[in-house]
Amino acid sequence: MDPHHRQTLQQLDAAHHLHPFNDNAALAKKGTRILTKGEGVYVWDAEGNKLLDAFAGLWCVNVGYGRKELGVVAAKQMDQLAYYNSFFSCTTEPTVQLSAKLAELTPGDLNHAFFTNSGSEANDTILRMVRHFWAVQDQPRKNIVIGRHNGYHGSTVAGASLGGMKGMHKQGGLPIPDIHHIDPPFWFADGGDLSPEEYGLIAARRLEEKILELGADRVAAFIGEPIMGAIGVWIPPMSYWPEVERICRKYDVLLIADEVICGFGRTGEWFGQQYFGFQADIMPIAKGLSSGYIPIGAVMFNDRVAGVLKEKGGELAHGYTYSGHPVCAAVALENIRILQDEKIVETCKNDTAPYLAKKWAQLGEHPLVGEARIVGMVGALELVPAKPARHTFEERGKVGAACRDHALNQGLILRATNDAMLLSPPLVISKAQIDEMAEKTWKALDLTAREFGLAGGS
Repeated sequence: MDPHHRQTLQQLDAAHHLHPFNDNAALAKKGTRILTKGEGVYVWDAEGNKLLDAFAGLWCVNVGYGRKELGVVAAKQMDQLAYYNSFFSCTTEPTVQLSAKLAELTPGDLNHAFFTNSGSEANDTILRMVRHFWAVQDQPRKNIVIGRHNGYHGSTVAGASLGGMKGMHKQGGLPIPDIHHIDPPFWFADGGDLSPEEYGLIAARRLEEKILELGADRVAAFIGEPIMGAIGVWIPPMSYWPEVERICRKYDVLLIADEVICGFGRTGEWFGQQYFGFQADIMPIAKGLSSGYIPIGAVMFNDRVAGVLKEKGGELAHGYTYSGHPVCAAVALENIRILQDEKIVETCKNDTAPYLAKKWAQLGEHPLVGEARIVGMVGALELVPAKPARHTFEERGKVGAACRDHALNQGLILRATNDAMLLSPPLVISKAQIDEMAEKTWKALDLTAREFGLAGGS
């Protein structure tokens, strides 16, 4: 891109565009990076830099960039019927077909889809529908939802309230009433001398303690991400989720698995529940549903919940202008077809993800890395001042941000949360590209260690 045109765009952006999750004043002075092209696992910016996007946009570009089939399907549907709504007893064929495909694809009896435009809207929908579910069964006091501290369920009022990010709660008077939080499972910082499996059971039983504290007659649901993404890819021990499910069943608390990140192959299984061995009653999805090519989300309800909503709920006084948008539904269907026909999830599970896990473990040997955790195509490197102690840096985030910037200078996009380097590449990444990612990550770790005078600097 011509430098003058790029600078003009940066000036317009600073003047008129408020960026999410940014210090917009600082960003205006620095100037935004303008992305211009994507192909496979790579993106290019306006200065011509080629970057390996090891974060798949925002955890979402599962089939990789530049899949022309998705554009062809979108154009065809736009030509035929660009839009119609799902109100007024109406629908469109792609919307119906996507509902049926999701019922087939999702685990257990999650057979009923309510369409939204994002994961945030899906979680807003869940809060209302869960409370409605209990109210129409003459249990209006059963309206509390329990989430987890440091969980992330979107940035709408309900989504941010269900999540447990204190920085978000400081803005806008959150959380809203009757949402409570328990401590999450994070063995690295919290497990002490316990084995991960022992710790997983203890962490899960925090839910039971909270249910008993609040009263089972008050607790409507528990919500959690199978893997806690935004806070730093916190992967629970395998003992955690089955114990959470046991507790939910014991007290008749609906179990909500937020699969916005984990869904559609990220863990090497189609859904995170299948990896961890549990079954949710309700499941929000988005991101990988369309590989980020077009905005779409959904909530999957099981037969029990949907049955009550249909039989006892009366008119469903909830919905969005673009619920089940035909173009979005058509693109999502084509995205799922690509994942299935090209056996992308199976290839990840059986071939590329095991290879990535080996490379990630090797990166874990770097003196700056205290833990290398990974499941399928999602992982993190926890940066520490000294091994083997499981301590964090006193000033959180400074080292992680520096490592992110060093990686970017090597042509690699990683995300940093506090001092964890987060990985979530397109599922189509090849072994050669995994090698490239690992080599550039090691160099970024070396440069970061050198900058801060830490072990491993070269």
